[in-house]
Amino acid sequence: MDTILKAVELVEQNKIEQALRLLEEYTPKANDDEKYTIAELYLQWGFLDEAELILSELLKKYPDENDLILSLADIAIEKEDDEQAIALLAEISEEDPAYIQVLIQLADLYQVQGLFEVAEQKLLTAKQKLPNEVIIDFALGELSFSTGTYKKAVTYYEKVAKEHEMFADVSVLDRLAESYAGIGEYEKALEYFKNGQDKTPDKFFKYGVTASQAGRNDIAITAWKRVVELDPYYHSVYENLAKALQDEGMLQEAFDVVEKGLKQDTFNKHLYFLAGMIARQLNNDSASEEYIREAIAIDPDYKEAILFFLEFLKERDRHADIIDLLSSVKSIGSLEPLYDWELARAYNEEEQYKEALQAYQDAYLNLSDDTDFLKEYGYFLIEEGQTSEAIAVFQRYLQLVPDDYTIEEFLSRL
Repeated sequence: MDTILKAVELVEQNKIEQALRLLEEYTPKANDDEKYTIAELYLQWGFLDEAELILSELLKKYPDENDLILSLADIAIEKEDDEQAIALLAEISEEDPAYIQVLIQLADLYQVQGLFEVAEQKLLTAKQKLPNEVIIDFALGELSFSTGTYKKAVTYYEKVAKEHEMFADVSVLDRLAESYAGIGEYEKALEYFKNGQDKTPDKFFKYGVTASQAGRNDIAITAWKRVVELDPYYHSVYENLAKALQDEGMLQEAFDVVEKGLKQDTFNKHLYFLAGMIARQLNNDSASEEYIREAIAIDPDYKEAILFFLEFLKERDRHADIIDLLSSVKSIGSLEPLYDWELARAYNEEEQYKEALQAYQDAYLNLSDDTDFLKEYGYFLIEEGQTSEAIAVFQRYLQLVPDDYTIEEFLSRL
């Protein structure tokens, strides 16, 4: 033991290589108790392979020593060898005092492998043996929480919360808050968020989300502002905060938040789009157009932004700009039929009838069931003197709307 104590002293003096060399030389001469002590030191210092080698040799001599099995299982878990850990833990008998802990460890391992039902069964077996053990309720709560079965999670976390607000470095109150939010009981969730001990940006962000779902924008705004204070690089908060402010009519503040967010997250198309929408509400057309164009530049097939910009341009009779926009979008391979329809309208307004006809024909391939489109396309064909084609389009329209007698009469005249 003097040699082992000398090795410990060397480690305390940060002379690790000397300590390891000393133990390596001494281990073959050590008795079994000393070998076990050396293995424990290796584990404590993080030398898993060295500890595993000694413990495996001891297990051959003492196959019924569950402490050896448990230590080897811990090493397997540390080395992420789940199959080996499960095989070792399965050797522990039900009579062993550590059996409950073994069941909990097995549940963790099966959970990691995605075998959630097996994991739950191990924990329920443990609960049958110790029905009032808090650690088992907590483990069942964590399992249920991870699989999204929040109603079950609430049941288990409520039991734990009677004795502990924090357990295994986890805020049980925050878990309850998220679980209640998961089943739609937002008011209860807010109460638990309010009383939880976690004061991190993540906690305040989730608090804000729950408040928003509960229709409490005032609380959501306060929580998300706190996130920005704690962590200006928390990118996802800016869009949520700006939308909440926008909903409350606080447009200038919402716009300022989005601009601040864009300084942190310069390639976020959603923030550019939101900035463009809010700028439009503020009657700042130049800023609105600038931001929407940025959003589309980042994602040329960003449908929501493109449709918004189309309406923006149509309101200002900027048909040539619509043609430029949609031609560019289609050039990257977008197959959205609405773009063909809008392109046809823009060409028509610009009196480029040949191009308009082609765009209408392209749109017809996908919009032959859209009655508004069919009616507009039919009238366009009449204007272009293509009566027979118009008749076919109006006939298709009447198949969908047989009681439109105005079109039926018009078709008869044709």
